[in-house]
Amino acid sequence: MKFPLSNTGQKLATHSGIVELMDDLGEAMNRAPGEMHMMGGGNPAHIPEVQEIWRRRLHEILEFPESCDRMLVNYDGPAGNPRFREAFADCLRRHYGWNVKAENVAVTNGGQTAFFFLFNMLAGEFPDGSIHKIVIPLVPEYIGYANQGMREPIFTTCLPKIVELDSHEFKYQVDFEKVQVGEDAAGICVSRPTNPTGNVLTDTEIERLAGLAKERGIPLIIDNAYGAPFPNVVFEDIKPFWNEDIVLTFSLSKLGLPGTRTGIVVAHASVIEQISALTSVVGLANNNIGQAITRPLLENDELLRVSREIIRPYYLEKSRQALEWVREAFADRFPWSVHRSEGAFFLWLWFPELPVTSRELYRRLKARKVLIIPGEYFFYDLEDPSWPHASQCIRMTFSQDEETVRKGIEILADELSLIHD
Repeated sequence: MKFPLSNTGQKLATHSGIVELMDDLGEAMNRAPGEMHMMGGGNPAHIPEVQEIWRRRLHEILEFPESCDRMLVNYDGPAGNPRFREAFADCLRRHYGWNVKAENVAVTNGGQTAFFFLFNMLAGEFPDGSIHKIVIPLVPEYIGYANQGMREPIFTTCLPKIVELDSHEFKYQVDFEKVQVGEDAAGICVSRPTNPTGNVLTDTEIERLAGLAKERGIPLIIDNAYGAPFPNVVFEDIKPFWNEDIVLTFSLSKLGLPGTRTGIVVAHASVIEQISALTSVVGLANNNIGQAITRPLLENDELLRVSREIIRPYYLEKSRQALEWVREAFADRFPWSVHRSEGAFFLWLWFPELPVTSRELYRRLKARKVLIIPGEYFFYDLEDPSWPHASQCIRMTFSQDEETVRKGIEILADELSLIHD
């Protein structure tokens, strides 16, 4: 039996790009492992050396019944475990010199929950009836933001500059002439590295955005799920950036712990208090397991070493190999270009003369047991939704095993050749 939905229910509980992505991911990774070439989701790779560290930590926890019982049986405060928050703050103080204390750190049930809290705290309808929105200065941007608003659209999004680097490579840049931070702006939000494109906004771009936010008295929100110091899947030489006007989010997922659902917010103490209150209302407390596993590795800097010496080189090589396979498989069979791979787990492919939409390409590939993500989902709340570029792009991951990625690219190339014939 279907029940009638409220306006909020219709907004949050119906079909969307993120629902499709996670349904496909769950089907491919759990119900039919090995049948699908999973090239769409952001599931981290199973890196043997990293998996061994998590298994070792679980054994260490189990060796001390008191620690194990505390992790499984006790509620922590809604802002997170005090020792974890202090360890996290201390790590950032040591390595970046930031004035971060435990009161500047809150834990959430995953990064997705952190953004749901932040966006709905800051944007939407205010008591005076005014509507405030989050400015996204460059789309395409993370698919998981698109449907986070509880009611009206909560984003103002801006199209990028497209810089063609050579015949098969390009890069997006923030077009500051198009970025309007008006009186209705509630915050500015970017991911760095950017999901879906692997773009890394330059230090200059970040500093300009921070300046625009400060002028308006609103936060710059930086989604650091793939960034430094961990998991450090950044292939460019950039400077991590934070002050109390910035909200910086982290996640344990891309370290290889997505099942622990642990996000971390670093912000002004007043923002942390609000995040804590929302956690109390929505979920009482947070998952303890990720915090228990990683806290000692924050205290002794092992987490940073693993990110620097194992995780980053692993994905850098995966990116290089995937690009090589793309160039071999695509060659000059049809027009194509790839965004410069500067971080994260993805290649962002552009087919400027694609005869069908990327959603139709997704449907055809899914029938051939290959899952990618259509580009349309990453271009949301556009002033002009008919921009052709938005339906000419796809996101594919290179985080899965070599056979899956190589074969998936070959099938993609074959299907594109059929479509262009």
